[in-house]
Amino acid sequence: MQRRREVLSRFIAGATAAVAGHAGGADPREEQPRIRIGQIGVGHAHADKLAAWRQSADYEVVGIVEPDPALRARAESQEPFAGLPWMTQDELLAKPGLQAVLVETEVRRSLDAAEACVAAGKHVHLDKPAGTSLVQLRRVLDTAAEKRLLVQMGYMYRYNPGIVLLRRFVAEGWLGEIFEAHAAMSKAMSPLSRRQLAAYPGGTLFEFGGYLIDMIYKLLGPAERVVGFTQHVAAADDGLADNGLAVLVYPRALATIRSSGTEVQGERRRQLVVCGTEGTCRVQPLDNPGVTLTLSKPRGDYQAGTHEIPLPRYVRHHDDAADMARVIRGEKPTDFPYEHDFAVHKALFQACGLPLDV
Repeated sequence: MQRRREVLSRFIAGATAAVAGHAGGADPREEQPRIRIGQIGVGHAHADKLAAWRQSADYEVVGIVEPDPALRARAESQEPFAGLPWMTQDELLAKPGLQAVLVETEVRRSLDAAEACVAAGKHVHLDKPAGTSLVQLRRVLDTAAEKRLLVQMGYMYRYNPGIVLLRRFVAEGWLGEIFEAHAAMSKAMSPLSRRQLAAYPGGTLFEFGGYLIDMIYKLLGPAERVVGFTQHVAAADDGLADNGLAVLVYPRALATIRSSGTEVQGERRRQLVVCGTEGTCRVQPLDNPGVTLTLSKPRGDYQAGTHEIPLPRYVRHHDDAADMARVIRGEKPTDFPYEHDFAVHKALFQACGLPLDV
């Protein structure tokens, strides 16, 4: 058992080396100048992720933007934003030495902010979903590519240790030929959250589906065909498409993603399951992952059979901040290139029945 723990520890450490050193202990990067970064918007549900960038020795947060007086008033009393200078978008983008911007506006405004950032030569962390126009997203990504700027999407499970471990299992062939993937991400939404989300076609699938497609596309690449289904099932008369299913069709595999706004304690069942001809791996729950690995034959230090693999407690966003710093400094390429992000958002549009030419 001790031998297995040592092997697993090395396995995870190797898989997460690209984002190591974001917190605690000596870090040679602390001797480098800090990356000057700001944030546009506090209207996104994950706008408070700024705390991860503020806690990192890699960054200096120089300012924050929020033109909506009510949103700003609410944010000013919250810890992630305390003590930061508030300014206009033009003032932030003109800050001397500014290198990157977190875009945390409401989704319908996010691409306008991202486009202004890349036009000004700034790297961008763009929260999900990546706006409501596939054409504008293409333009943002093309401009970023021309200027060699990072656009990092806010898919918070990318460096989840369970997902990183699963990617290693697949890359090293432990599961054989993949023929099935299943992902689910749901919650019981508040009446206010439901009303806000009802403005977006696709509803909960539009809100959560990108996370799931992102994970599956990283493993299997873009699907040949994407088919989506949405329903309104709750008693609330708010028009929200609160029950969604999408099927991603591959030549020799099928993947499904499900998302609901009505599942009781749905966070506990958030999962990604991948099945291959020689094994199955399940990561659940995504926010505090454990891994169940089933093998048809011995692999590494694991015998044939089923193994429960515990993992350290995962804290969202810190690894994303660390990886962003390494990419900006030229220490590594991004793990999620422009074409991956565009393909994910295109598949999300297809799943939600949204037009691809807007």
